[in-house]
Amino acid sequence: MTRKSNGDIGNRSTIRDVAARAGVSASTVSRVLAGDYPVSTATRTRVMRAVRELDYVADARAKAIAGVGTPTLAFVLDDITGPSFAHMAHGVEREATRLGHLCLVCSTDGDTEQELEFIETMRAQRAAAVILVGGTADTAEYRARMSRIADSLASAGSRLVLCGRPPLDPGTPVTVIEYDNESGAYALCAHLLAQGHRRVLFLGGKPENTTAQGRERGYLAAHRARGIEPDPELRLAGDFTRDSGHRRIRQALAQSLEFTAVMASTDMVAAGALTALHEAGLSVPDDVSLVGYDDIAFARDLHPPLTTVHVPYEELGRLAVRTALGRTPDAPNEHLLLGTHVVVRDSVAAVPGQLVPDASARVSSQAPTGGLT
Repeated sequence: MTRKSNGDIGNRSTIRDVAARAGVSASTVSRVLAGDYPVSTATRTRVMRAVRELDYVADARAKAIAGVGTPTLAFVLDDITGPSFAHMAHGVEREATRLGHLCLVCSTDGDTEQELEFIETMRAQRAAAVILVGGTADTAEYRARMSRIADSLASAGSRLVLCGRPPLDPGTPVTVIEYDNESGAYALCAHLLAQGHRRVLFLGGKPENTTAQGRERGYLAAHRARGIEPDPELRLAGDFTRDSGHRRIRQALAQSLEFTAVMASTDMVAAGALTALHEAGLSVPDDVSLVGYDDIAFARDLHPPLTTVHVPYEELGRLAVRTALGRTPDAPNEHLLLGTHVVVRDSVAAVPGQLVPDASARVSSQAPTGGLT
């Protein structure tokens, strides 16, 4: 018997084709496929045989509109290759599966139009929630766009969740889940300062990125709390990649910048910085101390193991799912904040003769949610 191929869109089988082949009504086919209405074994067998013969695939959008099929939620991020985002995606997927939902992932490469198109698709398919992840430029245009998206999703029975993104105006139907980004950076920089470092090179992110801004604010606040105004030449902007860290260390050395420590805005940046320092014949931490941010898995396997800030990315993902599915779509603005803490390993050494007594206690007391472990 000849089978229709669903790879040929022009000849795609419909539910009416299945009904005609099985000798039943289209509504009976729908009931068999949905499994939500009792039908005889013989009828079910005929319908499923017709489905196989016609290679029929139920239209996901139609099933969503009808309120049947596996409920879905969407996870939208700029770059799926980033280790921290991968940990968050893992948390989202595991929690979604536990709660009986299918998780769809979209990587936009920072393309706003692609992000909007995907969100609209998820709205049409009645996704239970759309989770947007990662820092962005916090502009009036961004807030207006996100507010429209939140209202649009709520009207379709869905919920917008922002993870690590700026909160929106009160009354917007959105859930915002953040980690204490700035306090983590404060505690990390305070740890370096407590070891006697006064020339700390900061390898930041893109200036407009809210995550990068928070980490730079923590760096500056830690200095100013000790009455130190950091040299502006020691703040180098870039992005959150390994190559950016490598390039900026080479740039700093070529410019003969004086520094005794490097504070990298991510562990990936720190990995590139570490390689560049080694290539220049410098030892970490004997010649230069180095710290990162995120506490991704490989940070403990670098040589030396990297002192960094632990961010609970997987828990962020799990919490995003639990919170979104536990709220009505039109519930008012909700804002949750998770803590961070410094993980001390072997990449920091004290500057001889400048170690501040009781350094750990000072860091912990000045940054209650970003202390040392």
